[in-house]
Amino acid sequence: MKTFDAIVVGAGQAGPSLAGRLTAAGMSVAVVERKLFGGTCINTGCTPTKTMIASAYAAQIARRAAEYGVTLGNVSIGVDMSTVIARREAVVSASRNSVESSLRNNPRCTVFIGTATFTAPYTLRVGDEEITAKQIFLNVGGRATAPDLPGVHDVPSFNNSSLLAFTGLPKHLVVVGGSYIGIEFGQMYRRFGSEVTIVERMPRLVMHEDEDVSAAIRDILEREGITVRTDAECIHLAPHADGVLVGTNCPEPPPDVIGSHVLLAVGRIPNTDDLGLDRAGIAVDKRGFITVDDQLRTNVEGVYAIGDCNGRGAFTHTAYNDYEIVAANLLDHGSRRVSDRILCYALYSDPPLGRIGMTEAQVRASGRPALFGTRPMTRVGRAVEKGESLGFMKILVDAETKQILGASLLGVGCDEAVHSLLDVMYARAPYTTVTNAVHIHPTVSELLPTVLEDLKPLQ
Repeated sequence: MKTFDAIVVGAGQAGPSLAGRLTAAGMSVAVVERKLFGGTCINTGCTPTKTMIASAYAAQIARRAAEYGVTLGNVSIGVDMSTVIARREAVVSASRNSVESSLRNNPRCTVFIGTATFTAPYTLRVGDEEITAKQIFLNVGGRATAPDLPGVHDVPSFNNSSLLAFTGLPKHLVVVGGSYIGIEFGQMYRRFGSEVTIVERMPRLVMHEDEDVSAAIRDILEREGITVRTDAECIHLAPHADGVLVGTNCPEPPPDVIGSHVLLAVGRIPNTDDLGLDRAGIAVDKRGFITVDDQLRTNVEGVYAIGDCNGRGAFTHTAYNDYEIVAANLLDHGSRRVSDRILCYALYSDPPLGRIGMTEAQVRASGRPALFGTRPMTRVGRAVEKGESLGFMKILVDAETKQILGASLLGVGCDEAVHSLLDVMYARAPYTTVTNAVHIHPTVSELLPTVLEDLKPLQ
Protein backbone atom coordinates (compact mmCIF):
# COMPACT_ATOMS: atom_id res chain seq x y z
CA MET A 1 0.00 0.00 0.00
CA LYS A 2 1.21 3.48 -0.93
CA THR A 3 0.57 6.31 1.50
CA PHE A 4 0.03 9.94 0.50
CA ASP A 5 -0.94 13.12 2.29
CA ALA A 6 -3.94 13.48 -0.01
CA ILE A 7 -5.74 11.66 -2.81
CA VAL A 8 -7.69 13.41 -5.56
CA VAL A 9 -10.05 11.12 -7.45
CA GLY A 10 -10.85 12.58 -10.86
CA ALA A 11 -8.95 15.01 -13.07
CA GLY A 12 -11.89 17.21 -13.99
CA GLN A 13 -12.13 20.94 -13.50
CA ALA A 14 -11.60 21.04 -9.73
CA GLY A 15 -9.18 18.15 -9.17
CA PRO A 16 -5.98 19.23 -10.96
CA SER A 17 -6.12 22.77 -9.57
CA LEU A 18 -6.59 21.43 -6.05
CA ALA A 19 -3.71 18.98 -6.54
CA GLY A 20 -1.52 21.90 -7.56
CA ARG A 21 -2.39 23.90 -4.44
CA LEU A 22 -1.85 20.91 -2.16
CA THR A 23 1.54 20.04 -3.62
CA ALA A 24 2.58 23.70 -3.48
CA ALA A 25 1.85 23.50 0.25
CA GLY A 26 4.34 20.62 0.51
CA MET A 27 1.94 17.70 0.45
CA SER A 28 2.35 14.45 -1.46
CA VAL A 29 -0.70 13.90 -3.66
CA ALA A 30 -2.05 10.98 -5.66
CA VAL A 31 -4.34 11.84 -8.57
CA VAL A 32 -6.51 9.07 -10.00
CA GLU A 33 -8.10 9.38 -13.44
CA ARG A 34 -10.00 6.54 -15.03
CA LYS A 35 -9.95 7.76 -18.62
CA LEU A 36 -9.46 11.28 -19.99
CA PHE A 37 -7.81 14.18 -18.19
CA GLY A 38 -9.87 17.35 -18.02
CA GLY A 39 -13.21 15.78 -17.19
CA THR A 40 -16.51 16.56 -18.85
CA CYS A 41 -15.74 20.18 -19.68
CA ILE A 42 -12.69 19.53 -21.81
CA ASN A 43 -13.67 16.19 -23.32
CA THR A 44 -17.44 16.06 -23.84
CA GLY A 45 -18.78 19.38 -22.57
CA CYS A 46 -17.80 23.02 -22.87
CA THR A 47 -14.65 22.80 -24.99
CA PRO A 48 -15.80 20.50 -27.82
CA THR A 49 -19.36 21.80 -28.04
CA LYS A 50 -18.45 25.48 -28.02
CA THR A 51 -15.75 24.81 -30.62
CA MET A 52 -18.36 23.17 -32.85
CA ILE A 53 -20.88 25.93 -32.11
CA ALA A 54 -18.28 28.39 -33.42
CA SER A 55 -18.11 26.41 -36.68
CA ALA A 56 -21.91 26.37 -36.88
CA TYR A 57 -21.96 30.14 -36.32
CA ALA A 58 -19.54 30.61 -39.21
CA ALA A 59 -21.85 28.57 -41.45
CA GLN A 60 -24.83 30.67 -40.40
CA ILE A 61 -23.05 33.95 -41.07
CA ALA A 62 -21.95 32.67 -44.48
CA ARG A 63 -25.60 31.95 -45.33
CA ARG A 64 -26.51 35.49 -44.26
CA ALA A 65 -23.62 37.12 -46.11
CA ALA A 66 -25.91 38.94 -48.56
CA GLU A 67 -27.63 40.73 -45.65
CA TYR A 68 -24.29 42.38 -44.91
CA GLY A 69 -23.64 43.29 -48.53
CA VAL A 70 -21.14 40.48 -49.02
CA THR A 71 -21.40 38.62 -52.33
CA LEU A 72 -20.10 35.07 -52.42
CA GLY A 73 -20.76 34.48 -56.10
CA ASN A 74 -21.81 31.04 -57.30
CA VAL A 75 -20.61 29.31 -54.16
CA SER A 76 -22.79 26.80 -52.32
CA ILE A 77 -22.62 26.86 -48.53
CA GLY A 78 -21.57 23.46 -47.27
CA VAL A 79 -20.10 22.03 -44.10
CA ASP A 80 -17.14 19.65 -44.09
CA MET A 81 -17.74 17.70 -40.89
CA SER A 82 -14.29 16.10 -41.01
CA THR A 83 -12.71 19.57 -40.81
CA VAL A 84 -15.14 20.66 -38.11
CA ILE A 85 -14.23 17.61 -36.04
CA ALA A 86 -10.50 17.94 -36.70
CA ARG A 87 -10.58 21.54 -35.51
CA ARG A 88 -12.53 20.51 -32.42
CA GLU A 89 -10.16 17.67 -31.59
CA ALA A 90 -7.13 19.95 -31.93
CA VAL A 91 -8.60 22.32 -29.36
CA VAL A 92 -9.65 19.49 -27.04
CA SER A 93 -6.31 17.68 -27.27
CA ALA A 94 -4.35 20.82 -26.44
CA SER A 95 -6.45 21.42 -23.33
CA ARG A 96 -6.39 17.79 -22.23
CA ASN A 97 -2.65 17.44 -22.74
CA SER A 98 -2.02 20.62 -20.78
CA VAL A 99 -3.89 19.23 -17.77
CA GLU A 100 -2.16 15.85 -17.93
CA SER A 101 1.33 17.27 -18.37
CA SER A 102 0.89 19.67 -15.46
CA LEU A 103 0.07 16.73 -13.19
CA ARG A 104 2.72 14.33 -14.49
CA ASN A 105 5.44 16.97 -14.34
CA ASN A 106 4.63 17.85 -10.74
CA PRO A 107 7.29 16.12 -8.59
CA ARG A 108 5.00 15.85 -5.57
CA CYS A 109 2.14 14.39 -7.61
CA THR A 110 1.75 10.71 -8.55
CA VAL A 111 -0.73 9.89 -11.31
CA PHE A 112 -2.70 6.64 -11.33
CA ILE A 113 -4.77 5.53 -14.32
CA GLY A 114 -7.82 3.43 -13.57
CA THR A 115 -11.06 3.30 -11.62
CA ALA A 116 -10.72 4.11 -7.93
CA THR A 117 -12.81 2.07 -5.50
CA PHE A 118 -12.89 2.29 -1.72
CA THR A 119 -11.85 -0.91 0.04
CA ALA A 120 -12.02 0.70 3.49
CA PRO A 121 -12.22 4.22 4.93
CA TYR A 122 -9.31 6.29 3.55
CA THR A 123 -8.14 3.42 1.31
CA LEU A 124 -8.72 3.07 -2.43
CA ARG A 125 -7.87 0.36 -4.92
CA VAL A 126 -6.76 1.38 -8.41
CA GLY A 127 -6.07 -1.64 -10.57
CA ASP A 128 -3.65 -3.83 -8.65
CA GLU A 129 -2.54 -1.09 -6.26
CA GLU A 130 -3.92 0.23 -3.01
CA ILE A 131 -3.40 3.83 -1.93
CA THR A 132 -4.32 5.57 1.30
CA ALA A 133 -4.48 9.09 2.70
CA LYS A 134 -6.20 10.91 5.53
CA GLN A 135 -7.53 13.54 3.12
CA ILE A 136 -9.48 12.42 0.06
CA PHE A 137 -11.14 14.68 -2.51
CA LEU A 138 -13.77 13.09 -4.76
CA ASN A 139 -14.05 14.86 -8.12
CA VAL A 140 -15.65 12.10 -10.18
CA GLY A 141 -18.13 14.19 -12.18
CA GLY A 142 -21.28 12.93 -13.88
CA ARG A 143 -22.63 11.45 -17.08
CA ALA A 144 -25.76 11.51 -19.24
CA THR A 145 -28.64 9.54 -17.84
CA ALA A 146 -30.51 6.96 -19.92
CA PRO A 147 -34.22 7.83 -19.75
CA ASP A 148 -36.71 5.09 -19.02
CA LEU A 149 -38.75 5.57 -22.18
CA PRO A 150 -40.75 2.84 -23.92
CA GLY A 151 -38.66 1.42 -26.76
CA VAL A 152 -35.48 3.23 -25.76
CA HIS A 153 -33.49 -0.01 -25.86
CA ASP A 154 -34.96 -1.04 -29.22
CA VAL A 155 -33.40 1.76 -31.25
CA PRO A 156 -29.94 3.29 -31.63
CA SER A 157 -29.54 6.66 -29.95
CA PHE A 158 -26.93 9.21 -28.95
CA ASN A 159 -26.22 11.04 -25.74
CA ASN A 160 -24.10 14.19 -25.64
CA SER A 161 -20.86 12.17 -25.44
CA SER A 162 -21.56 9.59 -28.13
CA LEU A 163 -22.88 12.21 -30.55
CA LEU A 164 -19.50 13.92 -30.38
CA ALA A 165 -17.91 10.63 -31.50
CA PHE A 166 -20.21 10.55 -34.55
CA THR A 167 -18.39 11.79 -37.65
CA GLY A 168 -21.36 12.13 -39.98
CA LEU A 169 -24.17 14.64 -40.38
CA PRO A 170 -27.66 13.42 -39.44
CA LYS A 171 -30.30 13.87 -42.13
CA HIS A 172 -32.92 14.51 -39.44
CA LEU A 173 -31.84 14.74 -35.82
CA VAL A 174 -34.63 14.31 -33.28
CA VAL A 175 -33.60 15.76 -29.92
CA VAL A 176 -35.49 14.40 -26.92
CA GLY A 177 -35.15 17.09 -24.26
CA GLY A 178 -35.64 20.82 -24.62
CA SER A 179 -33.14 22.22 -22.17
CA TYR A 180 -29.52 23.38 -22.47
CA ILE A 181 -27.84 20.38 -24.05
CA GLY A 182 -30.72 19.68 -26.41
CA ILE A 183 -31.03 23.28 -27.56
CA GLU A 184 -27.31 23.78 -28.11
CA PHE A 185 -26.91 20.55 -30.12
CA GLY A 186 -30.16 21.12 -31.99
CA GLN A 187 -29.27 24.61 -33.21
CA MET A 188 -25.71 23.56 -33.99
CA TYR A 189 -26.72 20.63 -36.21
CA ARG A 190 -29.45 22.68 -37.88
CA ARG A 191 -26.79 25.18 -38.91
CA PHE A 192 -24.62 22.33 -40.16
CA GLY A 193 -27.48 21.35 -42.47
CA SER A 194 -29.52 18.74 -40.60
CA GLU A 195 -33.26 18.84 -40.25
CA VAL A 196 -33.91 19.12 -36.50
CA THR A 197 -36.91 18.45 -34.28
CA ILE A 198 -36.80 19.11 -30.54
CA VAL A 199 -39.27 17.09 -28.46
CA GLU A 200 -39.97 18.23 -24.89
CA ARG A 201 -42.52 16.64 -22.53
CA MET A 202 -43.07 19.86 -20.58
CA PRO A 203 -45.32 22.70 -21.83
CA ARG A 204 -42.33 24.82 -22.88
CA LEU A 205 -38.59 24.75 -23.45
CA VAL A 206 -36.16 25.34 -20.55
CA MET A 207 -39.05 25.04 -18.15
CA HIS A 208 -37.20 26.50 -15.15
CA GLU A 209 -36.73 29.82 -16.95
CA ASP A 210 -39.41 32.52 -17.06
CA GLU A 211 -42.13 32.08 -19.66
CA ASP A 212 -40.98 35.08 -21.70
CA VAL A 213 -37.46 33.62 -21.88
CA SER A 214 -38.76 30.22 -22.98
CA ALA A 215 -40.97 31.80 -25.63
CA ALA A 216 -38.13 33.92 -27.00
CA ILE A 217 -35.78 30.93 -27.23
CA ARG A 218 -38.44 28.93 -29.06
CA ASP A 219 -38.95 31.79 -31.50
CA ILE A 220 -35.21 31.97 -32.18
CA LEU A 221 -35.04 28.25 -32.92
CA GLU A 222 -38.14 28.19 -35.09
CA ARG A 223 -36.84 31.12 -37.14
CA GLU A 224 -33.96 28.85 -38.16
CA GLY A 225 -36.29 26.06 -39.25
CA ILE A 226 -36.15 23.90 -36.12
CA THR A 227 -39.40 22.15 -35.30
CA VAL A 228 -40.28 22.34 -31.61
CA ARG A 229 -42.80 19.89 -30.10
CA THR A 230 -43.76 20.61 -26.50
CA ASP A 231 -46.36 18.89 -24.30
CA ALA A 232 -45.01 15.55 -25.50
CA GLU A 233 -46.85 13.66 -22.82
CA CYS A 234 -45.88 10.11 -23.72
CA ILE A 235 -42.58 9.92 -25.57
CA HIS A 236 -41.80 6.48 -27.01
CA LEU A 237 -39.37 5.16 -29.58
CA ALA A 238 -39.54 2.43 -32.19
CA PRO A 239 -37.52 1.26 -35.21
CA HIS A 240 -38.57 2.71 -38.57
CA ALA A 241 -37.50 2.06 -42.13
CA ASP A 242 -36.12 5.61 -42.32
CA GLY A 243 -34.41 5.53 -38.93
CA VAL A 244 -36.26 5.99 -35.66
CA LEU A 245 -39.88 6.78 -34.88
CA VAL A 246 -40.32 9.12 -31.92
CA GLY A 247 -43.90 9.07 -30.74
CA THR A 248 -45.00 12.06 -28.71
CA ASN A 249 -48.79 11.97 -28.14
CA CYS A 250 -48.68 15.75 -28.35
CA PRO A 251 -52.08 17.47 -28.50
CA GLU A 252 -51.25 19.08 -31.85
CA PRO A 253 -50.83 16.84 -34.93
CA PRO A 254 -48.88 15.10 -36.28
CA PRO A 255 -48.00 13.09 -33.15
CA ASP A 256 -45.07 11.06 -34.50
CA VAL A 257 -41.66 12.23 -35.69
CA ILE A 258 -39.46 10.15 -37.98
CA GLY A 259 -35.76 10.91 -37.64
CA SER A 260 -32.57 9.43 -39.01
CA HIS A 261 -30.90 9.85 -35.60
CA VAL A 262 -31.98 10.52 -32.02
CA LEU A 263 -30.21 12.48 -29.28
CA LEU A 264 -31.37 11.80 -25.73
CA ALA A 265 -30.71 14.96 -23.69
CA VAL A 266 -32.78 14.49 -20.56
CA GLY A 267 -30.43 14.92 -17.63
CA ARG A 268 -27.28 13.70 -15.90
CA ILE A 269 -26.35 11.46 -12.99
CA PRO A 270 -23.21 11.39 -10.79
CA ASN A 271 -20.38 8.91 -11.35
CA THR A 272 -20.62 7.53 -7.83
CA ASP A 273 -22.12 4.08 -8.34
CA ASP A 274 -18.77 2.25 -8.63
CA LEU A 275 -16.80 4.17 -5.97
CA GLY A 276 -17.63 1.76 -3.16
CA LEU A 277 -18.78 4.65 -1.00
CA ASP A 278 -20.59 2.29 1.38
CA ARG A 279 -17.26 0.71 2.35
CA ALA A 280 -16.02 4.13 3.41
CA GLY A 281 -19.27 5.07 5.14
CA ILE A 282 -19.80 8.07 2.85
CA ALA A 283 -23.42 9.20 2.61
CA VAL A 284 -25.23 9.85 -0.68
CA ASP A 285 -28.72 11.13 -1.43
CA LYS A 286 -31.42 9.18 -3.26
CA ARG A 287 -30.06 10.27 -6.65
CA GLY A 288 -26.52 9.13 -5.87
CA PHE A 289 -25.02 12.57 -5.25
CA ILE A 290 -22.51 12.67 -2.40
CA THR A 291 -23.91 14.56 0.56
CA VAL A 292 -21.78 17.55 1.60
CA ASP A 293 -22.06 20.49 3.96
CA ASP A 294 -21.61 24.16 3.13
CA GLN A 295 -17.83 23.71 2.96
CA LEU A 296 -18.03 20.57 0.78
CA ARG A 297 -17.16 18.14 3.58
CA THR A 298 -18.80 14.72 3.53
CA ASN A 299 -19.97 12.97 6.68
CA VAL A 300 -16.55 11.26 6.91
CA GLU A 301 -13.85 13.48 8.38
CA GLY A 302 -11.18 14.42 5.87
CA VAL A 303 -13.22 13.38 2.82
CA TYR A 304 -14.59 16.06 0.48
CA ALA A 305 -16.72 15.92 -2.66
CA ILE A 306 -16.17 18.62 -5.29
CA GLY A 307 -17.67 19.23 -8.71
CA ASP A 308 -20.74 17.69 -10.30
CA CYS A 309 -20.80 14.62 -8.03
CA ASN A 310 -21.98 16.60 -4.99
CA GLY A 311 -25.21 17.93 -6.47
CA ARG A 312 -24.37 21.51 -5.45
CA GLY A 313 -23.72 22.72 -8.98
CA ALA A 314 -23.65 21.36 -12.51
CA PHE A 315 -21.26 23.70 -14.26
CA THR A 316 -17.55 24.05 -14.85
CA HIS A 317 -17.51 27.35 -12.98
CA THR A 318 -19.23 25.87 -9.92
CA ALA A 319 -16.78 22.96 -9.92
CA TYR A 320 -13.86 25.38 -10.03
CA ASN A 321 -15.44 27.41 -7.26
CA ASP A 322 -15.66 24.20 -5.21
CA TYR A 323 -11.88 23.91 -5.55
CA GLU A 324 -11.47 27.54 -4.47
CA ILE A 325 -13.66 27.02 -1.41
CA VAL A 326 -11.81 23.88 -0.28
CA ALA A 327 -8.36 25.32 -0.95
CA ALA A 328 -9.12 28.59 0.84
CA ASN A 329 -10.53 26.85 3.89
CA LEU A 330 -7.82 24.21 4.18
CA LEU A 331 -4.75 26.19 3.20
CA ASP A 332 -5.59 29.88 3.72
CA HIS A 333 -7.53 29.64 6.99
CA GLY A 334 -10.62 30.88 5.17
CA SER A 335 -14.29 30.35 5.87
CA ARG A 336 -15.75 30.27 2.37
CA ARG A 337 -19.10 28.57 1.77
CA VAL A 338 -21.08 27.19 -1.14
CA SER A 339 -24.10 29.22 -0.03
CA ASP A 340 -22.16 32.45 -0.59
CA ARG A 341 -22.17 32.05 -4.34
CA ILE A 342 -24.86 33.49 -6.57
CA LEU A 343 -26.54 31.31 -9.17
CA CYS A 344 -25.11 32.09 -12.59
CA TYR A 345 -24.94 30.24 -15.88
CA ALA A 346 -25.36 30.63 -19.63
CA LEU A 347 -27.28 28.81 -22.32
CA TYR A 348 -25.10 28.83 -25.42
CA SER A 349 -27.79 29.15 -28.00
CA ASP A 350 -27.19 31.89 -30.54
CA PRO A 351 -27.87 34.44 -29.24
CA PRO A 352 -26.86 33.25 -25.77
CA LEU A 353 -28.76 33.54 -22.52
CA GLY A 354 -26.93 34.92 -19.50
CA ARG A 355 -28.74 34.09 -16.25
CA ILE A 356 -27.97 35.26 -12.72
CA GLY A 357 -29.80 35.21 -9.43
CA MET A 358 -33.58 34.86 -9.20
CA THR A 359 -36.08 34.52 -12.01
CA GLU A 360 -39.13 36.77 -12.19
CA ALA A 361 -41.27 33.83 -11.09
CA GLN A 362 -39.08 33.31 -8.02
CA VAL A 363 -39.21 36.99 -7.11
CA ARG A 364 -42.99 36.97 -7.37
CA ALA A 365 -43.19 33.83 -5.25
CA SER A 366 -41.02 35.45 -2.57
CA GLY A 367 -43.63 38.16 -2.03
CA ARG A 368 -41.02 40.89 -1.66
CA PRO A 369 -41.60 44.33 -3.20
CA ALA A 370 -39.61 44.44 -6.40
CA LEU A 371 -38.86 46.48 -9.49
CA PHE A 372 -38.04 45.31 -12.98
CA GLY A 373 -36.69 46.77 -16.17
CA THR A 374 -36.67 45.31 -19.67
CA ARG A 375 -35.51 46.21 -23.19
CA PRO A 376 -35.70 44.31 -26.48
CA MET A 377 -32.36 43.78 -28.18
CA THR A 378 -33.74 45.75 -31.13
CA ARG A 379 -33.06 48.83 -28.96
CA VAL A 380 -29.43 47.87 -28.36
CA GLY A 381 -27.37 49.71 -30.93
CA ARG A 382 -24.51 47.23 -30.91
CA ALA A 383 -26.89 44.35 -31.61
CA VAL A 384 -28.56 46.21 -34.48
CA GLU A 385 -25.20 47.14 -35.98
CA LYS A 386 -24.12 43.50 -35.90
CA GLY A 387 -27.39 42.37 -37.46
CA GLU A 388 -28.11 40.20 -34.42
CA SER A 389 -30.99 41.85 -32.57
CA LEU A 390 -33.08 38.89 -31.37
CA GLY A 391 -33.82 38.56 -27.67
CA PHE A 392 -34.30 40.93 -24.75
CA MET A 393 -32.89 42.04 -21.39
CA LYS A 394 -34.71 41.80 -18.05
CA ILE A 395 -33.37 42.89 -14.66
CA LEU A 396 -35.04 42.48 -11.26
CA VAL A 397 -34.33 44.71 -8.24
CA ASP A 398 -35.40 44.68 -4.58
CA ALA A 399 -37.53 47.81 -4.12
CA GLU A 400 -36.34 48.36 -0.54
CA THR A 401 -32.64 47.49 -0.55
CA LYS A 402 -32.09 48.58 -4.18
CA GLN A 403 -29.95 45.47 -4.67
CA ILE A 404 -30.15 43.48 -7.89
CA LEU A 405 -32.04 40.23 -7.39
CA GLY A 406 -31.48 38.63 -10.77
CA ALA A 407 -31.38 39.04 -14.52
CA SER A 408 -32.17 37.20 -17.73
CA LEU A 409 -30.20 38.62 -20.63
CA LEU A 410 -30.93 36.90 -23.95
CA GLY A 411 -29.02 38.45 -26.80
CA VAL A 412 -25.74 38.83 -28.61
CA GLY A 413 -22.89 39.20 -26.12
CA CYS A 414 -25.19 38.75 -23.14
CA ASP A 415 -23.17 35.84 -21.72
CA GLU A 416 -20.41 38.42 -21.17
CA ALA A 417 -22.50 41.53 -20.41
CA VAL A 418 -24.32 39.81 -17.54
CA HIS A 419 -21.13 39.89 -15.44
CA SER A 420 -21.49 43.66 -15.05
CA LEU A 421 -24.56 42.92 -12.95
CA LEU A 422 -23.18 39.81 -11.26
CA ASP A 423 -20.19 41.65 -9.80
CA VAL A 424 -22.46 44.34 -8.37
CA MET A 425 -24.59 41.62 -6.77
CA TYR A 426 -21.53 40.10 -5.10
CA ALA A 427 -20.57 43.54 -3.82
CA ARG A 428 -24.09 43.90 -2.37
CA ALA A 429 -24.12 47.35 -3.90
CA PRO A 430 -27.31 49.12 -5.02
CA TYR A 431 -28.30 49.02 -8.67
CA THR A 432 -27.43 52.72 -8.88
CA THR A 433 -23.79 51.64 -8.95
CA VAL A 434 -24.52 50.51 -12.51
CA THR A 435 -26.67 53.46 -13.50
CA ASN A 436 -24.00 55.91 -12.32
CA ALA A 437 -21.25 54.15 -14.23
CA VAL A 438 -20.09 55.26 -17.67
CA HIS A 439 -20.04 52.32 -20.08
CA ILE A 440 -18.22 52.15 -23.39
CA HIS A 441 -20.18 52.87 -26.58
CA PRO A 442 -21.09 50.97 -28.67
CA THR A 443 -21.42 47.83 -26.55
CA VAL A 444 -24.18 45.59 -25.30
CA SER A 445 -23.27 46.39 -21.69
CA GLU A 446 -23.97 50.10 -22.14
CA LEU A 447 -27.72 49.39 -22.23
CA LEU A 448 -27.72 47.93 -18.71
CA PRO A 449 -27.77 51.38 -17.04
CA THR A 450 -30.59 52.41 -19.37
CA VAL A 451 -32.65 49.37 -18.40
CA LEU A 452 -32.09 50.14 -14.71
CA GLU A 453 -33.01 53.81 -15.17
CA ASP A 454 -36.50 52.79 -16.27
CA LEU A 455 -37.53 50.39 -13.50
CA LYS A 456 -41.20 49.77 -12.83
CA PRO A 457 -42.98 48.04 -9.94
CA LEU A 458 -43.39 44.31 -10.40
CA GLN A 459 -47.17 43.93 -10.16
